[in-house]
Amino acid sequence: MDASFLKTATLQTRLDRLILQLRWQAGRLGVIGKTGLGLIVVTTIYFFSALLPQESDLQKLKERAETLQMQEQAKKNQSETESGKKLSSDQALQVFYDFFPRIDSSPFWIRELVQLAKKHNVELNSSEYRLVNENDARLARYEMVLPVKGRYPQIRAFMAAALEAVPAMAISAIALKRENITSDRLEVRLEINLYLNK
Repeated sequence: MDASFLKTATLQTRLDRLILQLRWQAGRLGVIGKTGLGLIVVTTIYFFSALLPQESDLQKLKERAETLQMQEQAKKNQSETESGKKLSSDQALQVFYDFFPRIDSSPFWIRELVQLAKKHNVELNSSEYRLVNENDARLARYEMVLPVKGRYPQIRAFMAAALEAVPAMAISAIALKRENITSDRLEVRLEINLYLNK
């Protein structure tokens, strides 16, 4: 009992000394020092509450800008071929392959699908991903199995938005399941192929 009392008394004494030292240091700062310290505290709070969350949004916007630039370049290449310029077969083939996103961009496209699912109120469960990379092919195939749940209009809107946002994607199989005839929620298994340029 005495040992715990001594520990408590020692801690109280140290705490009292620390409070006295802080008061003494605060008194030494003066008005300008206290104002500066207050500005540092306010700036730190502003940084963590306002600026830091915006950094992730900025990163998403940068990735979206890159995607739009790639799509614009693909449209430009397509319009050049349609405008009457004669391309050699090698050039036409290169324009075709340039349409597809690069192989290292697959995480961005997966994130795009997840965001579209949230936007359309579709529940996206644990997904399966597999990269099929054949040696003699110029394109790699990223196979995805996406089990989703939701109402039919939501799932249909999600699929339409996904095909529009990711033009190099194809839905290869769909399996629908409903728990009972009165339920308006569906369980859908989407098999998707994303074609990527190596």
